[in-house]
Amino acid sequence: MNSEFDNRVVEVTDDGSATIFLPELDEHYHSVKGALTESCHIYRDCAFMHRSTDGKRLRLLEVGFGTGLNAVVTAMAADQNHQVDYFTLEKYPVSSEMVAALGYGAHTDQSLLTAIHAAPWSELAPITPAFSINKIKCDFTVDALPQNIDVVYFDAFAPEKQPEMWLPEIFARVYEAMSSGGVLTTYCAKGVIRRQLEAVGFEVERLAGPVGGKREILRATKR
Repeated sequence: MNSEFDNRVVEVTDDGSATIFLPELDEHYHSVKGALTESCHIYRDCAFMHRSTDGKRLRLLEVGFGTGLNAVVTAMAADQNHQVDYFTLEKYPVSSEMVAALGYGAHTDQSLLTAIHAAPWSELAPITPAFSINKIKCDFTVDALPQNIDVVYFDAFAPEKQPEMWLPEIFARVYEAMSSGGVLTTYCAKGVIRRQLEAVGFEVERLAGPVGGKREILRATKR
């Protein structure tokens, strides 16, 4: 494992849910203003629920499985009318001990959380009739991406921490992997990121950020 991921620390955010802090990167996995609030607003509501309007079973790509919080809040929202096959990419998986220390069961559905983390890697595993997950250990910057993706959760570490994750060629690869009408959301609303998304063909809009958190987020749509 890369040394910069060896000293992960659990910290509680402002909404009572926990996140992981990486001292070497001086970076958190989620917003310190509210991990659960961020996951629900930016990813579940502004991407999955926004795109899931016609009863079609969606193909969703998450860039950075991390703690599994985005996955479990999505699984909780999935039902007969909002079905999804969830592909999530992670280079440095979080240990089961740290997952337990995060205590997400107090804020989400513990049975779903347990099933998601217990699911095998590198295969599409059914968790509920409406939600299946394929956890893929890979290097997002070089490895092949799943195709025909309808929704993207772009939840990489900040551009100043992992600039290689936010390059124009990265967004071009994501764009090509997406279906027409697919949407991508990210917490990062920097002008340079918006322009890079637009340059590869996305139609980009600024949305209000989560309550108590970032003022704006981005949603990009492939037309």
